[in-house]
Amino acid sequence: MSTRDVDPAAGSGPGAPRSATAARQTKGMVTMRLCVFGANGPTGRLVTGQALDEGHRVTAFTRHPADFPLEHPRLRVAGGDVADPDAVTDAVDGQDAVLSVLGVPYSKDPITVYSVGAEHVTAAMHRTGVDRLVAVTSSVVEPNPNRVGGFLFERVLQPYVVNKLGRTLYDDMRRCEAIIRNSGLDWTVVRPSGLFTAPAVSRYTVAPGHGIGRFTARVDLADCLLRELGEGGHHRQAVAVLTTEGTPSLASMMWREAVASKH
Repeated sequence: MSTRDVDPAAGSGPGAPRSATAARQTKGMVTMRLCVFGANGPTGRLVTGQALDEGHRVTAFTRHPADFPLEHPRLRVAGGDVADPDAVTDAVDGQDAVLSVLGVPYSKDPITVYSVGAEHVTAAMHRTGVDRLVAVTSSVVEPNPNRVGGFLFERVLQPYVVNKLGRTLYDDMRRCEAIIRNSGLDWTVVRPSGLFTAPAVSRYTVAPGHGIGRFTARVDLADCLLRELGEGGHHRQAVAVLTTEGTPSLASMMWREAVASKH
């Protein structure tokens, strides 16, 4: 298995700074028609904006189209819910690829957004002949067997978030991944770690399976999703994406993880 380091300092390579994205051609990828599910979330807005900057045509699927903040001649905002298979099919029809960045807050109640979304999106892709799917879950779905933090992180903070605060959410992410793996599509599952906000795409690492690190900038995650559509994408694999510079402290990250919505 190989690890790919994405360095914005390379200029024309993957991971160029956000301000430079529009000035470079996406390596190994022609412009595409993309459908983004969860487009109105923090990562969804970022990946939609980056895709438009790179020349793609984007259908942004959201339950609240009137609140979507982006406008562009190559952007279509489609209102709907992933629980509605007809609305999902209408959005997927005619696309070259689908990006799923669905996200909901933690809840004690059962969560089904990820699994129901995966069922309806994959079914719609089969019906409309769209084969390429890149979907976001979490590194928690398949924990790293090697310790990546100290005692407080490994024995206290992470177990609380995974087994109590986010148990129903991560259970549904696992169901989602199983549906995608068995879909027969050309899929990639992208697993970020603790998400945080950063001003620009930075140096980050993409590795099949597990990586070394605890944090992922949303802007890096968005960039990674688009890179997976080009040359060097990881087909029918789950990959970890990890930011390696400018990461927050563990205490501030865990507090935001406990109170913020996903993705």
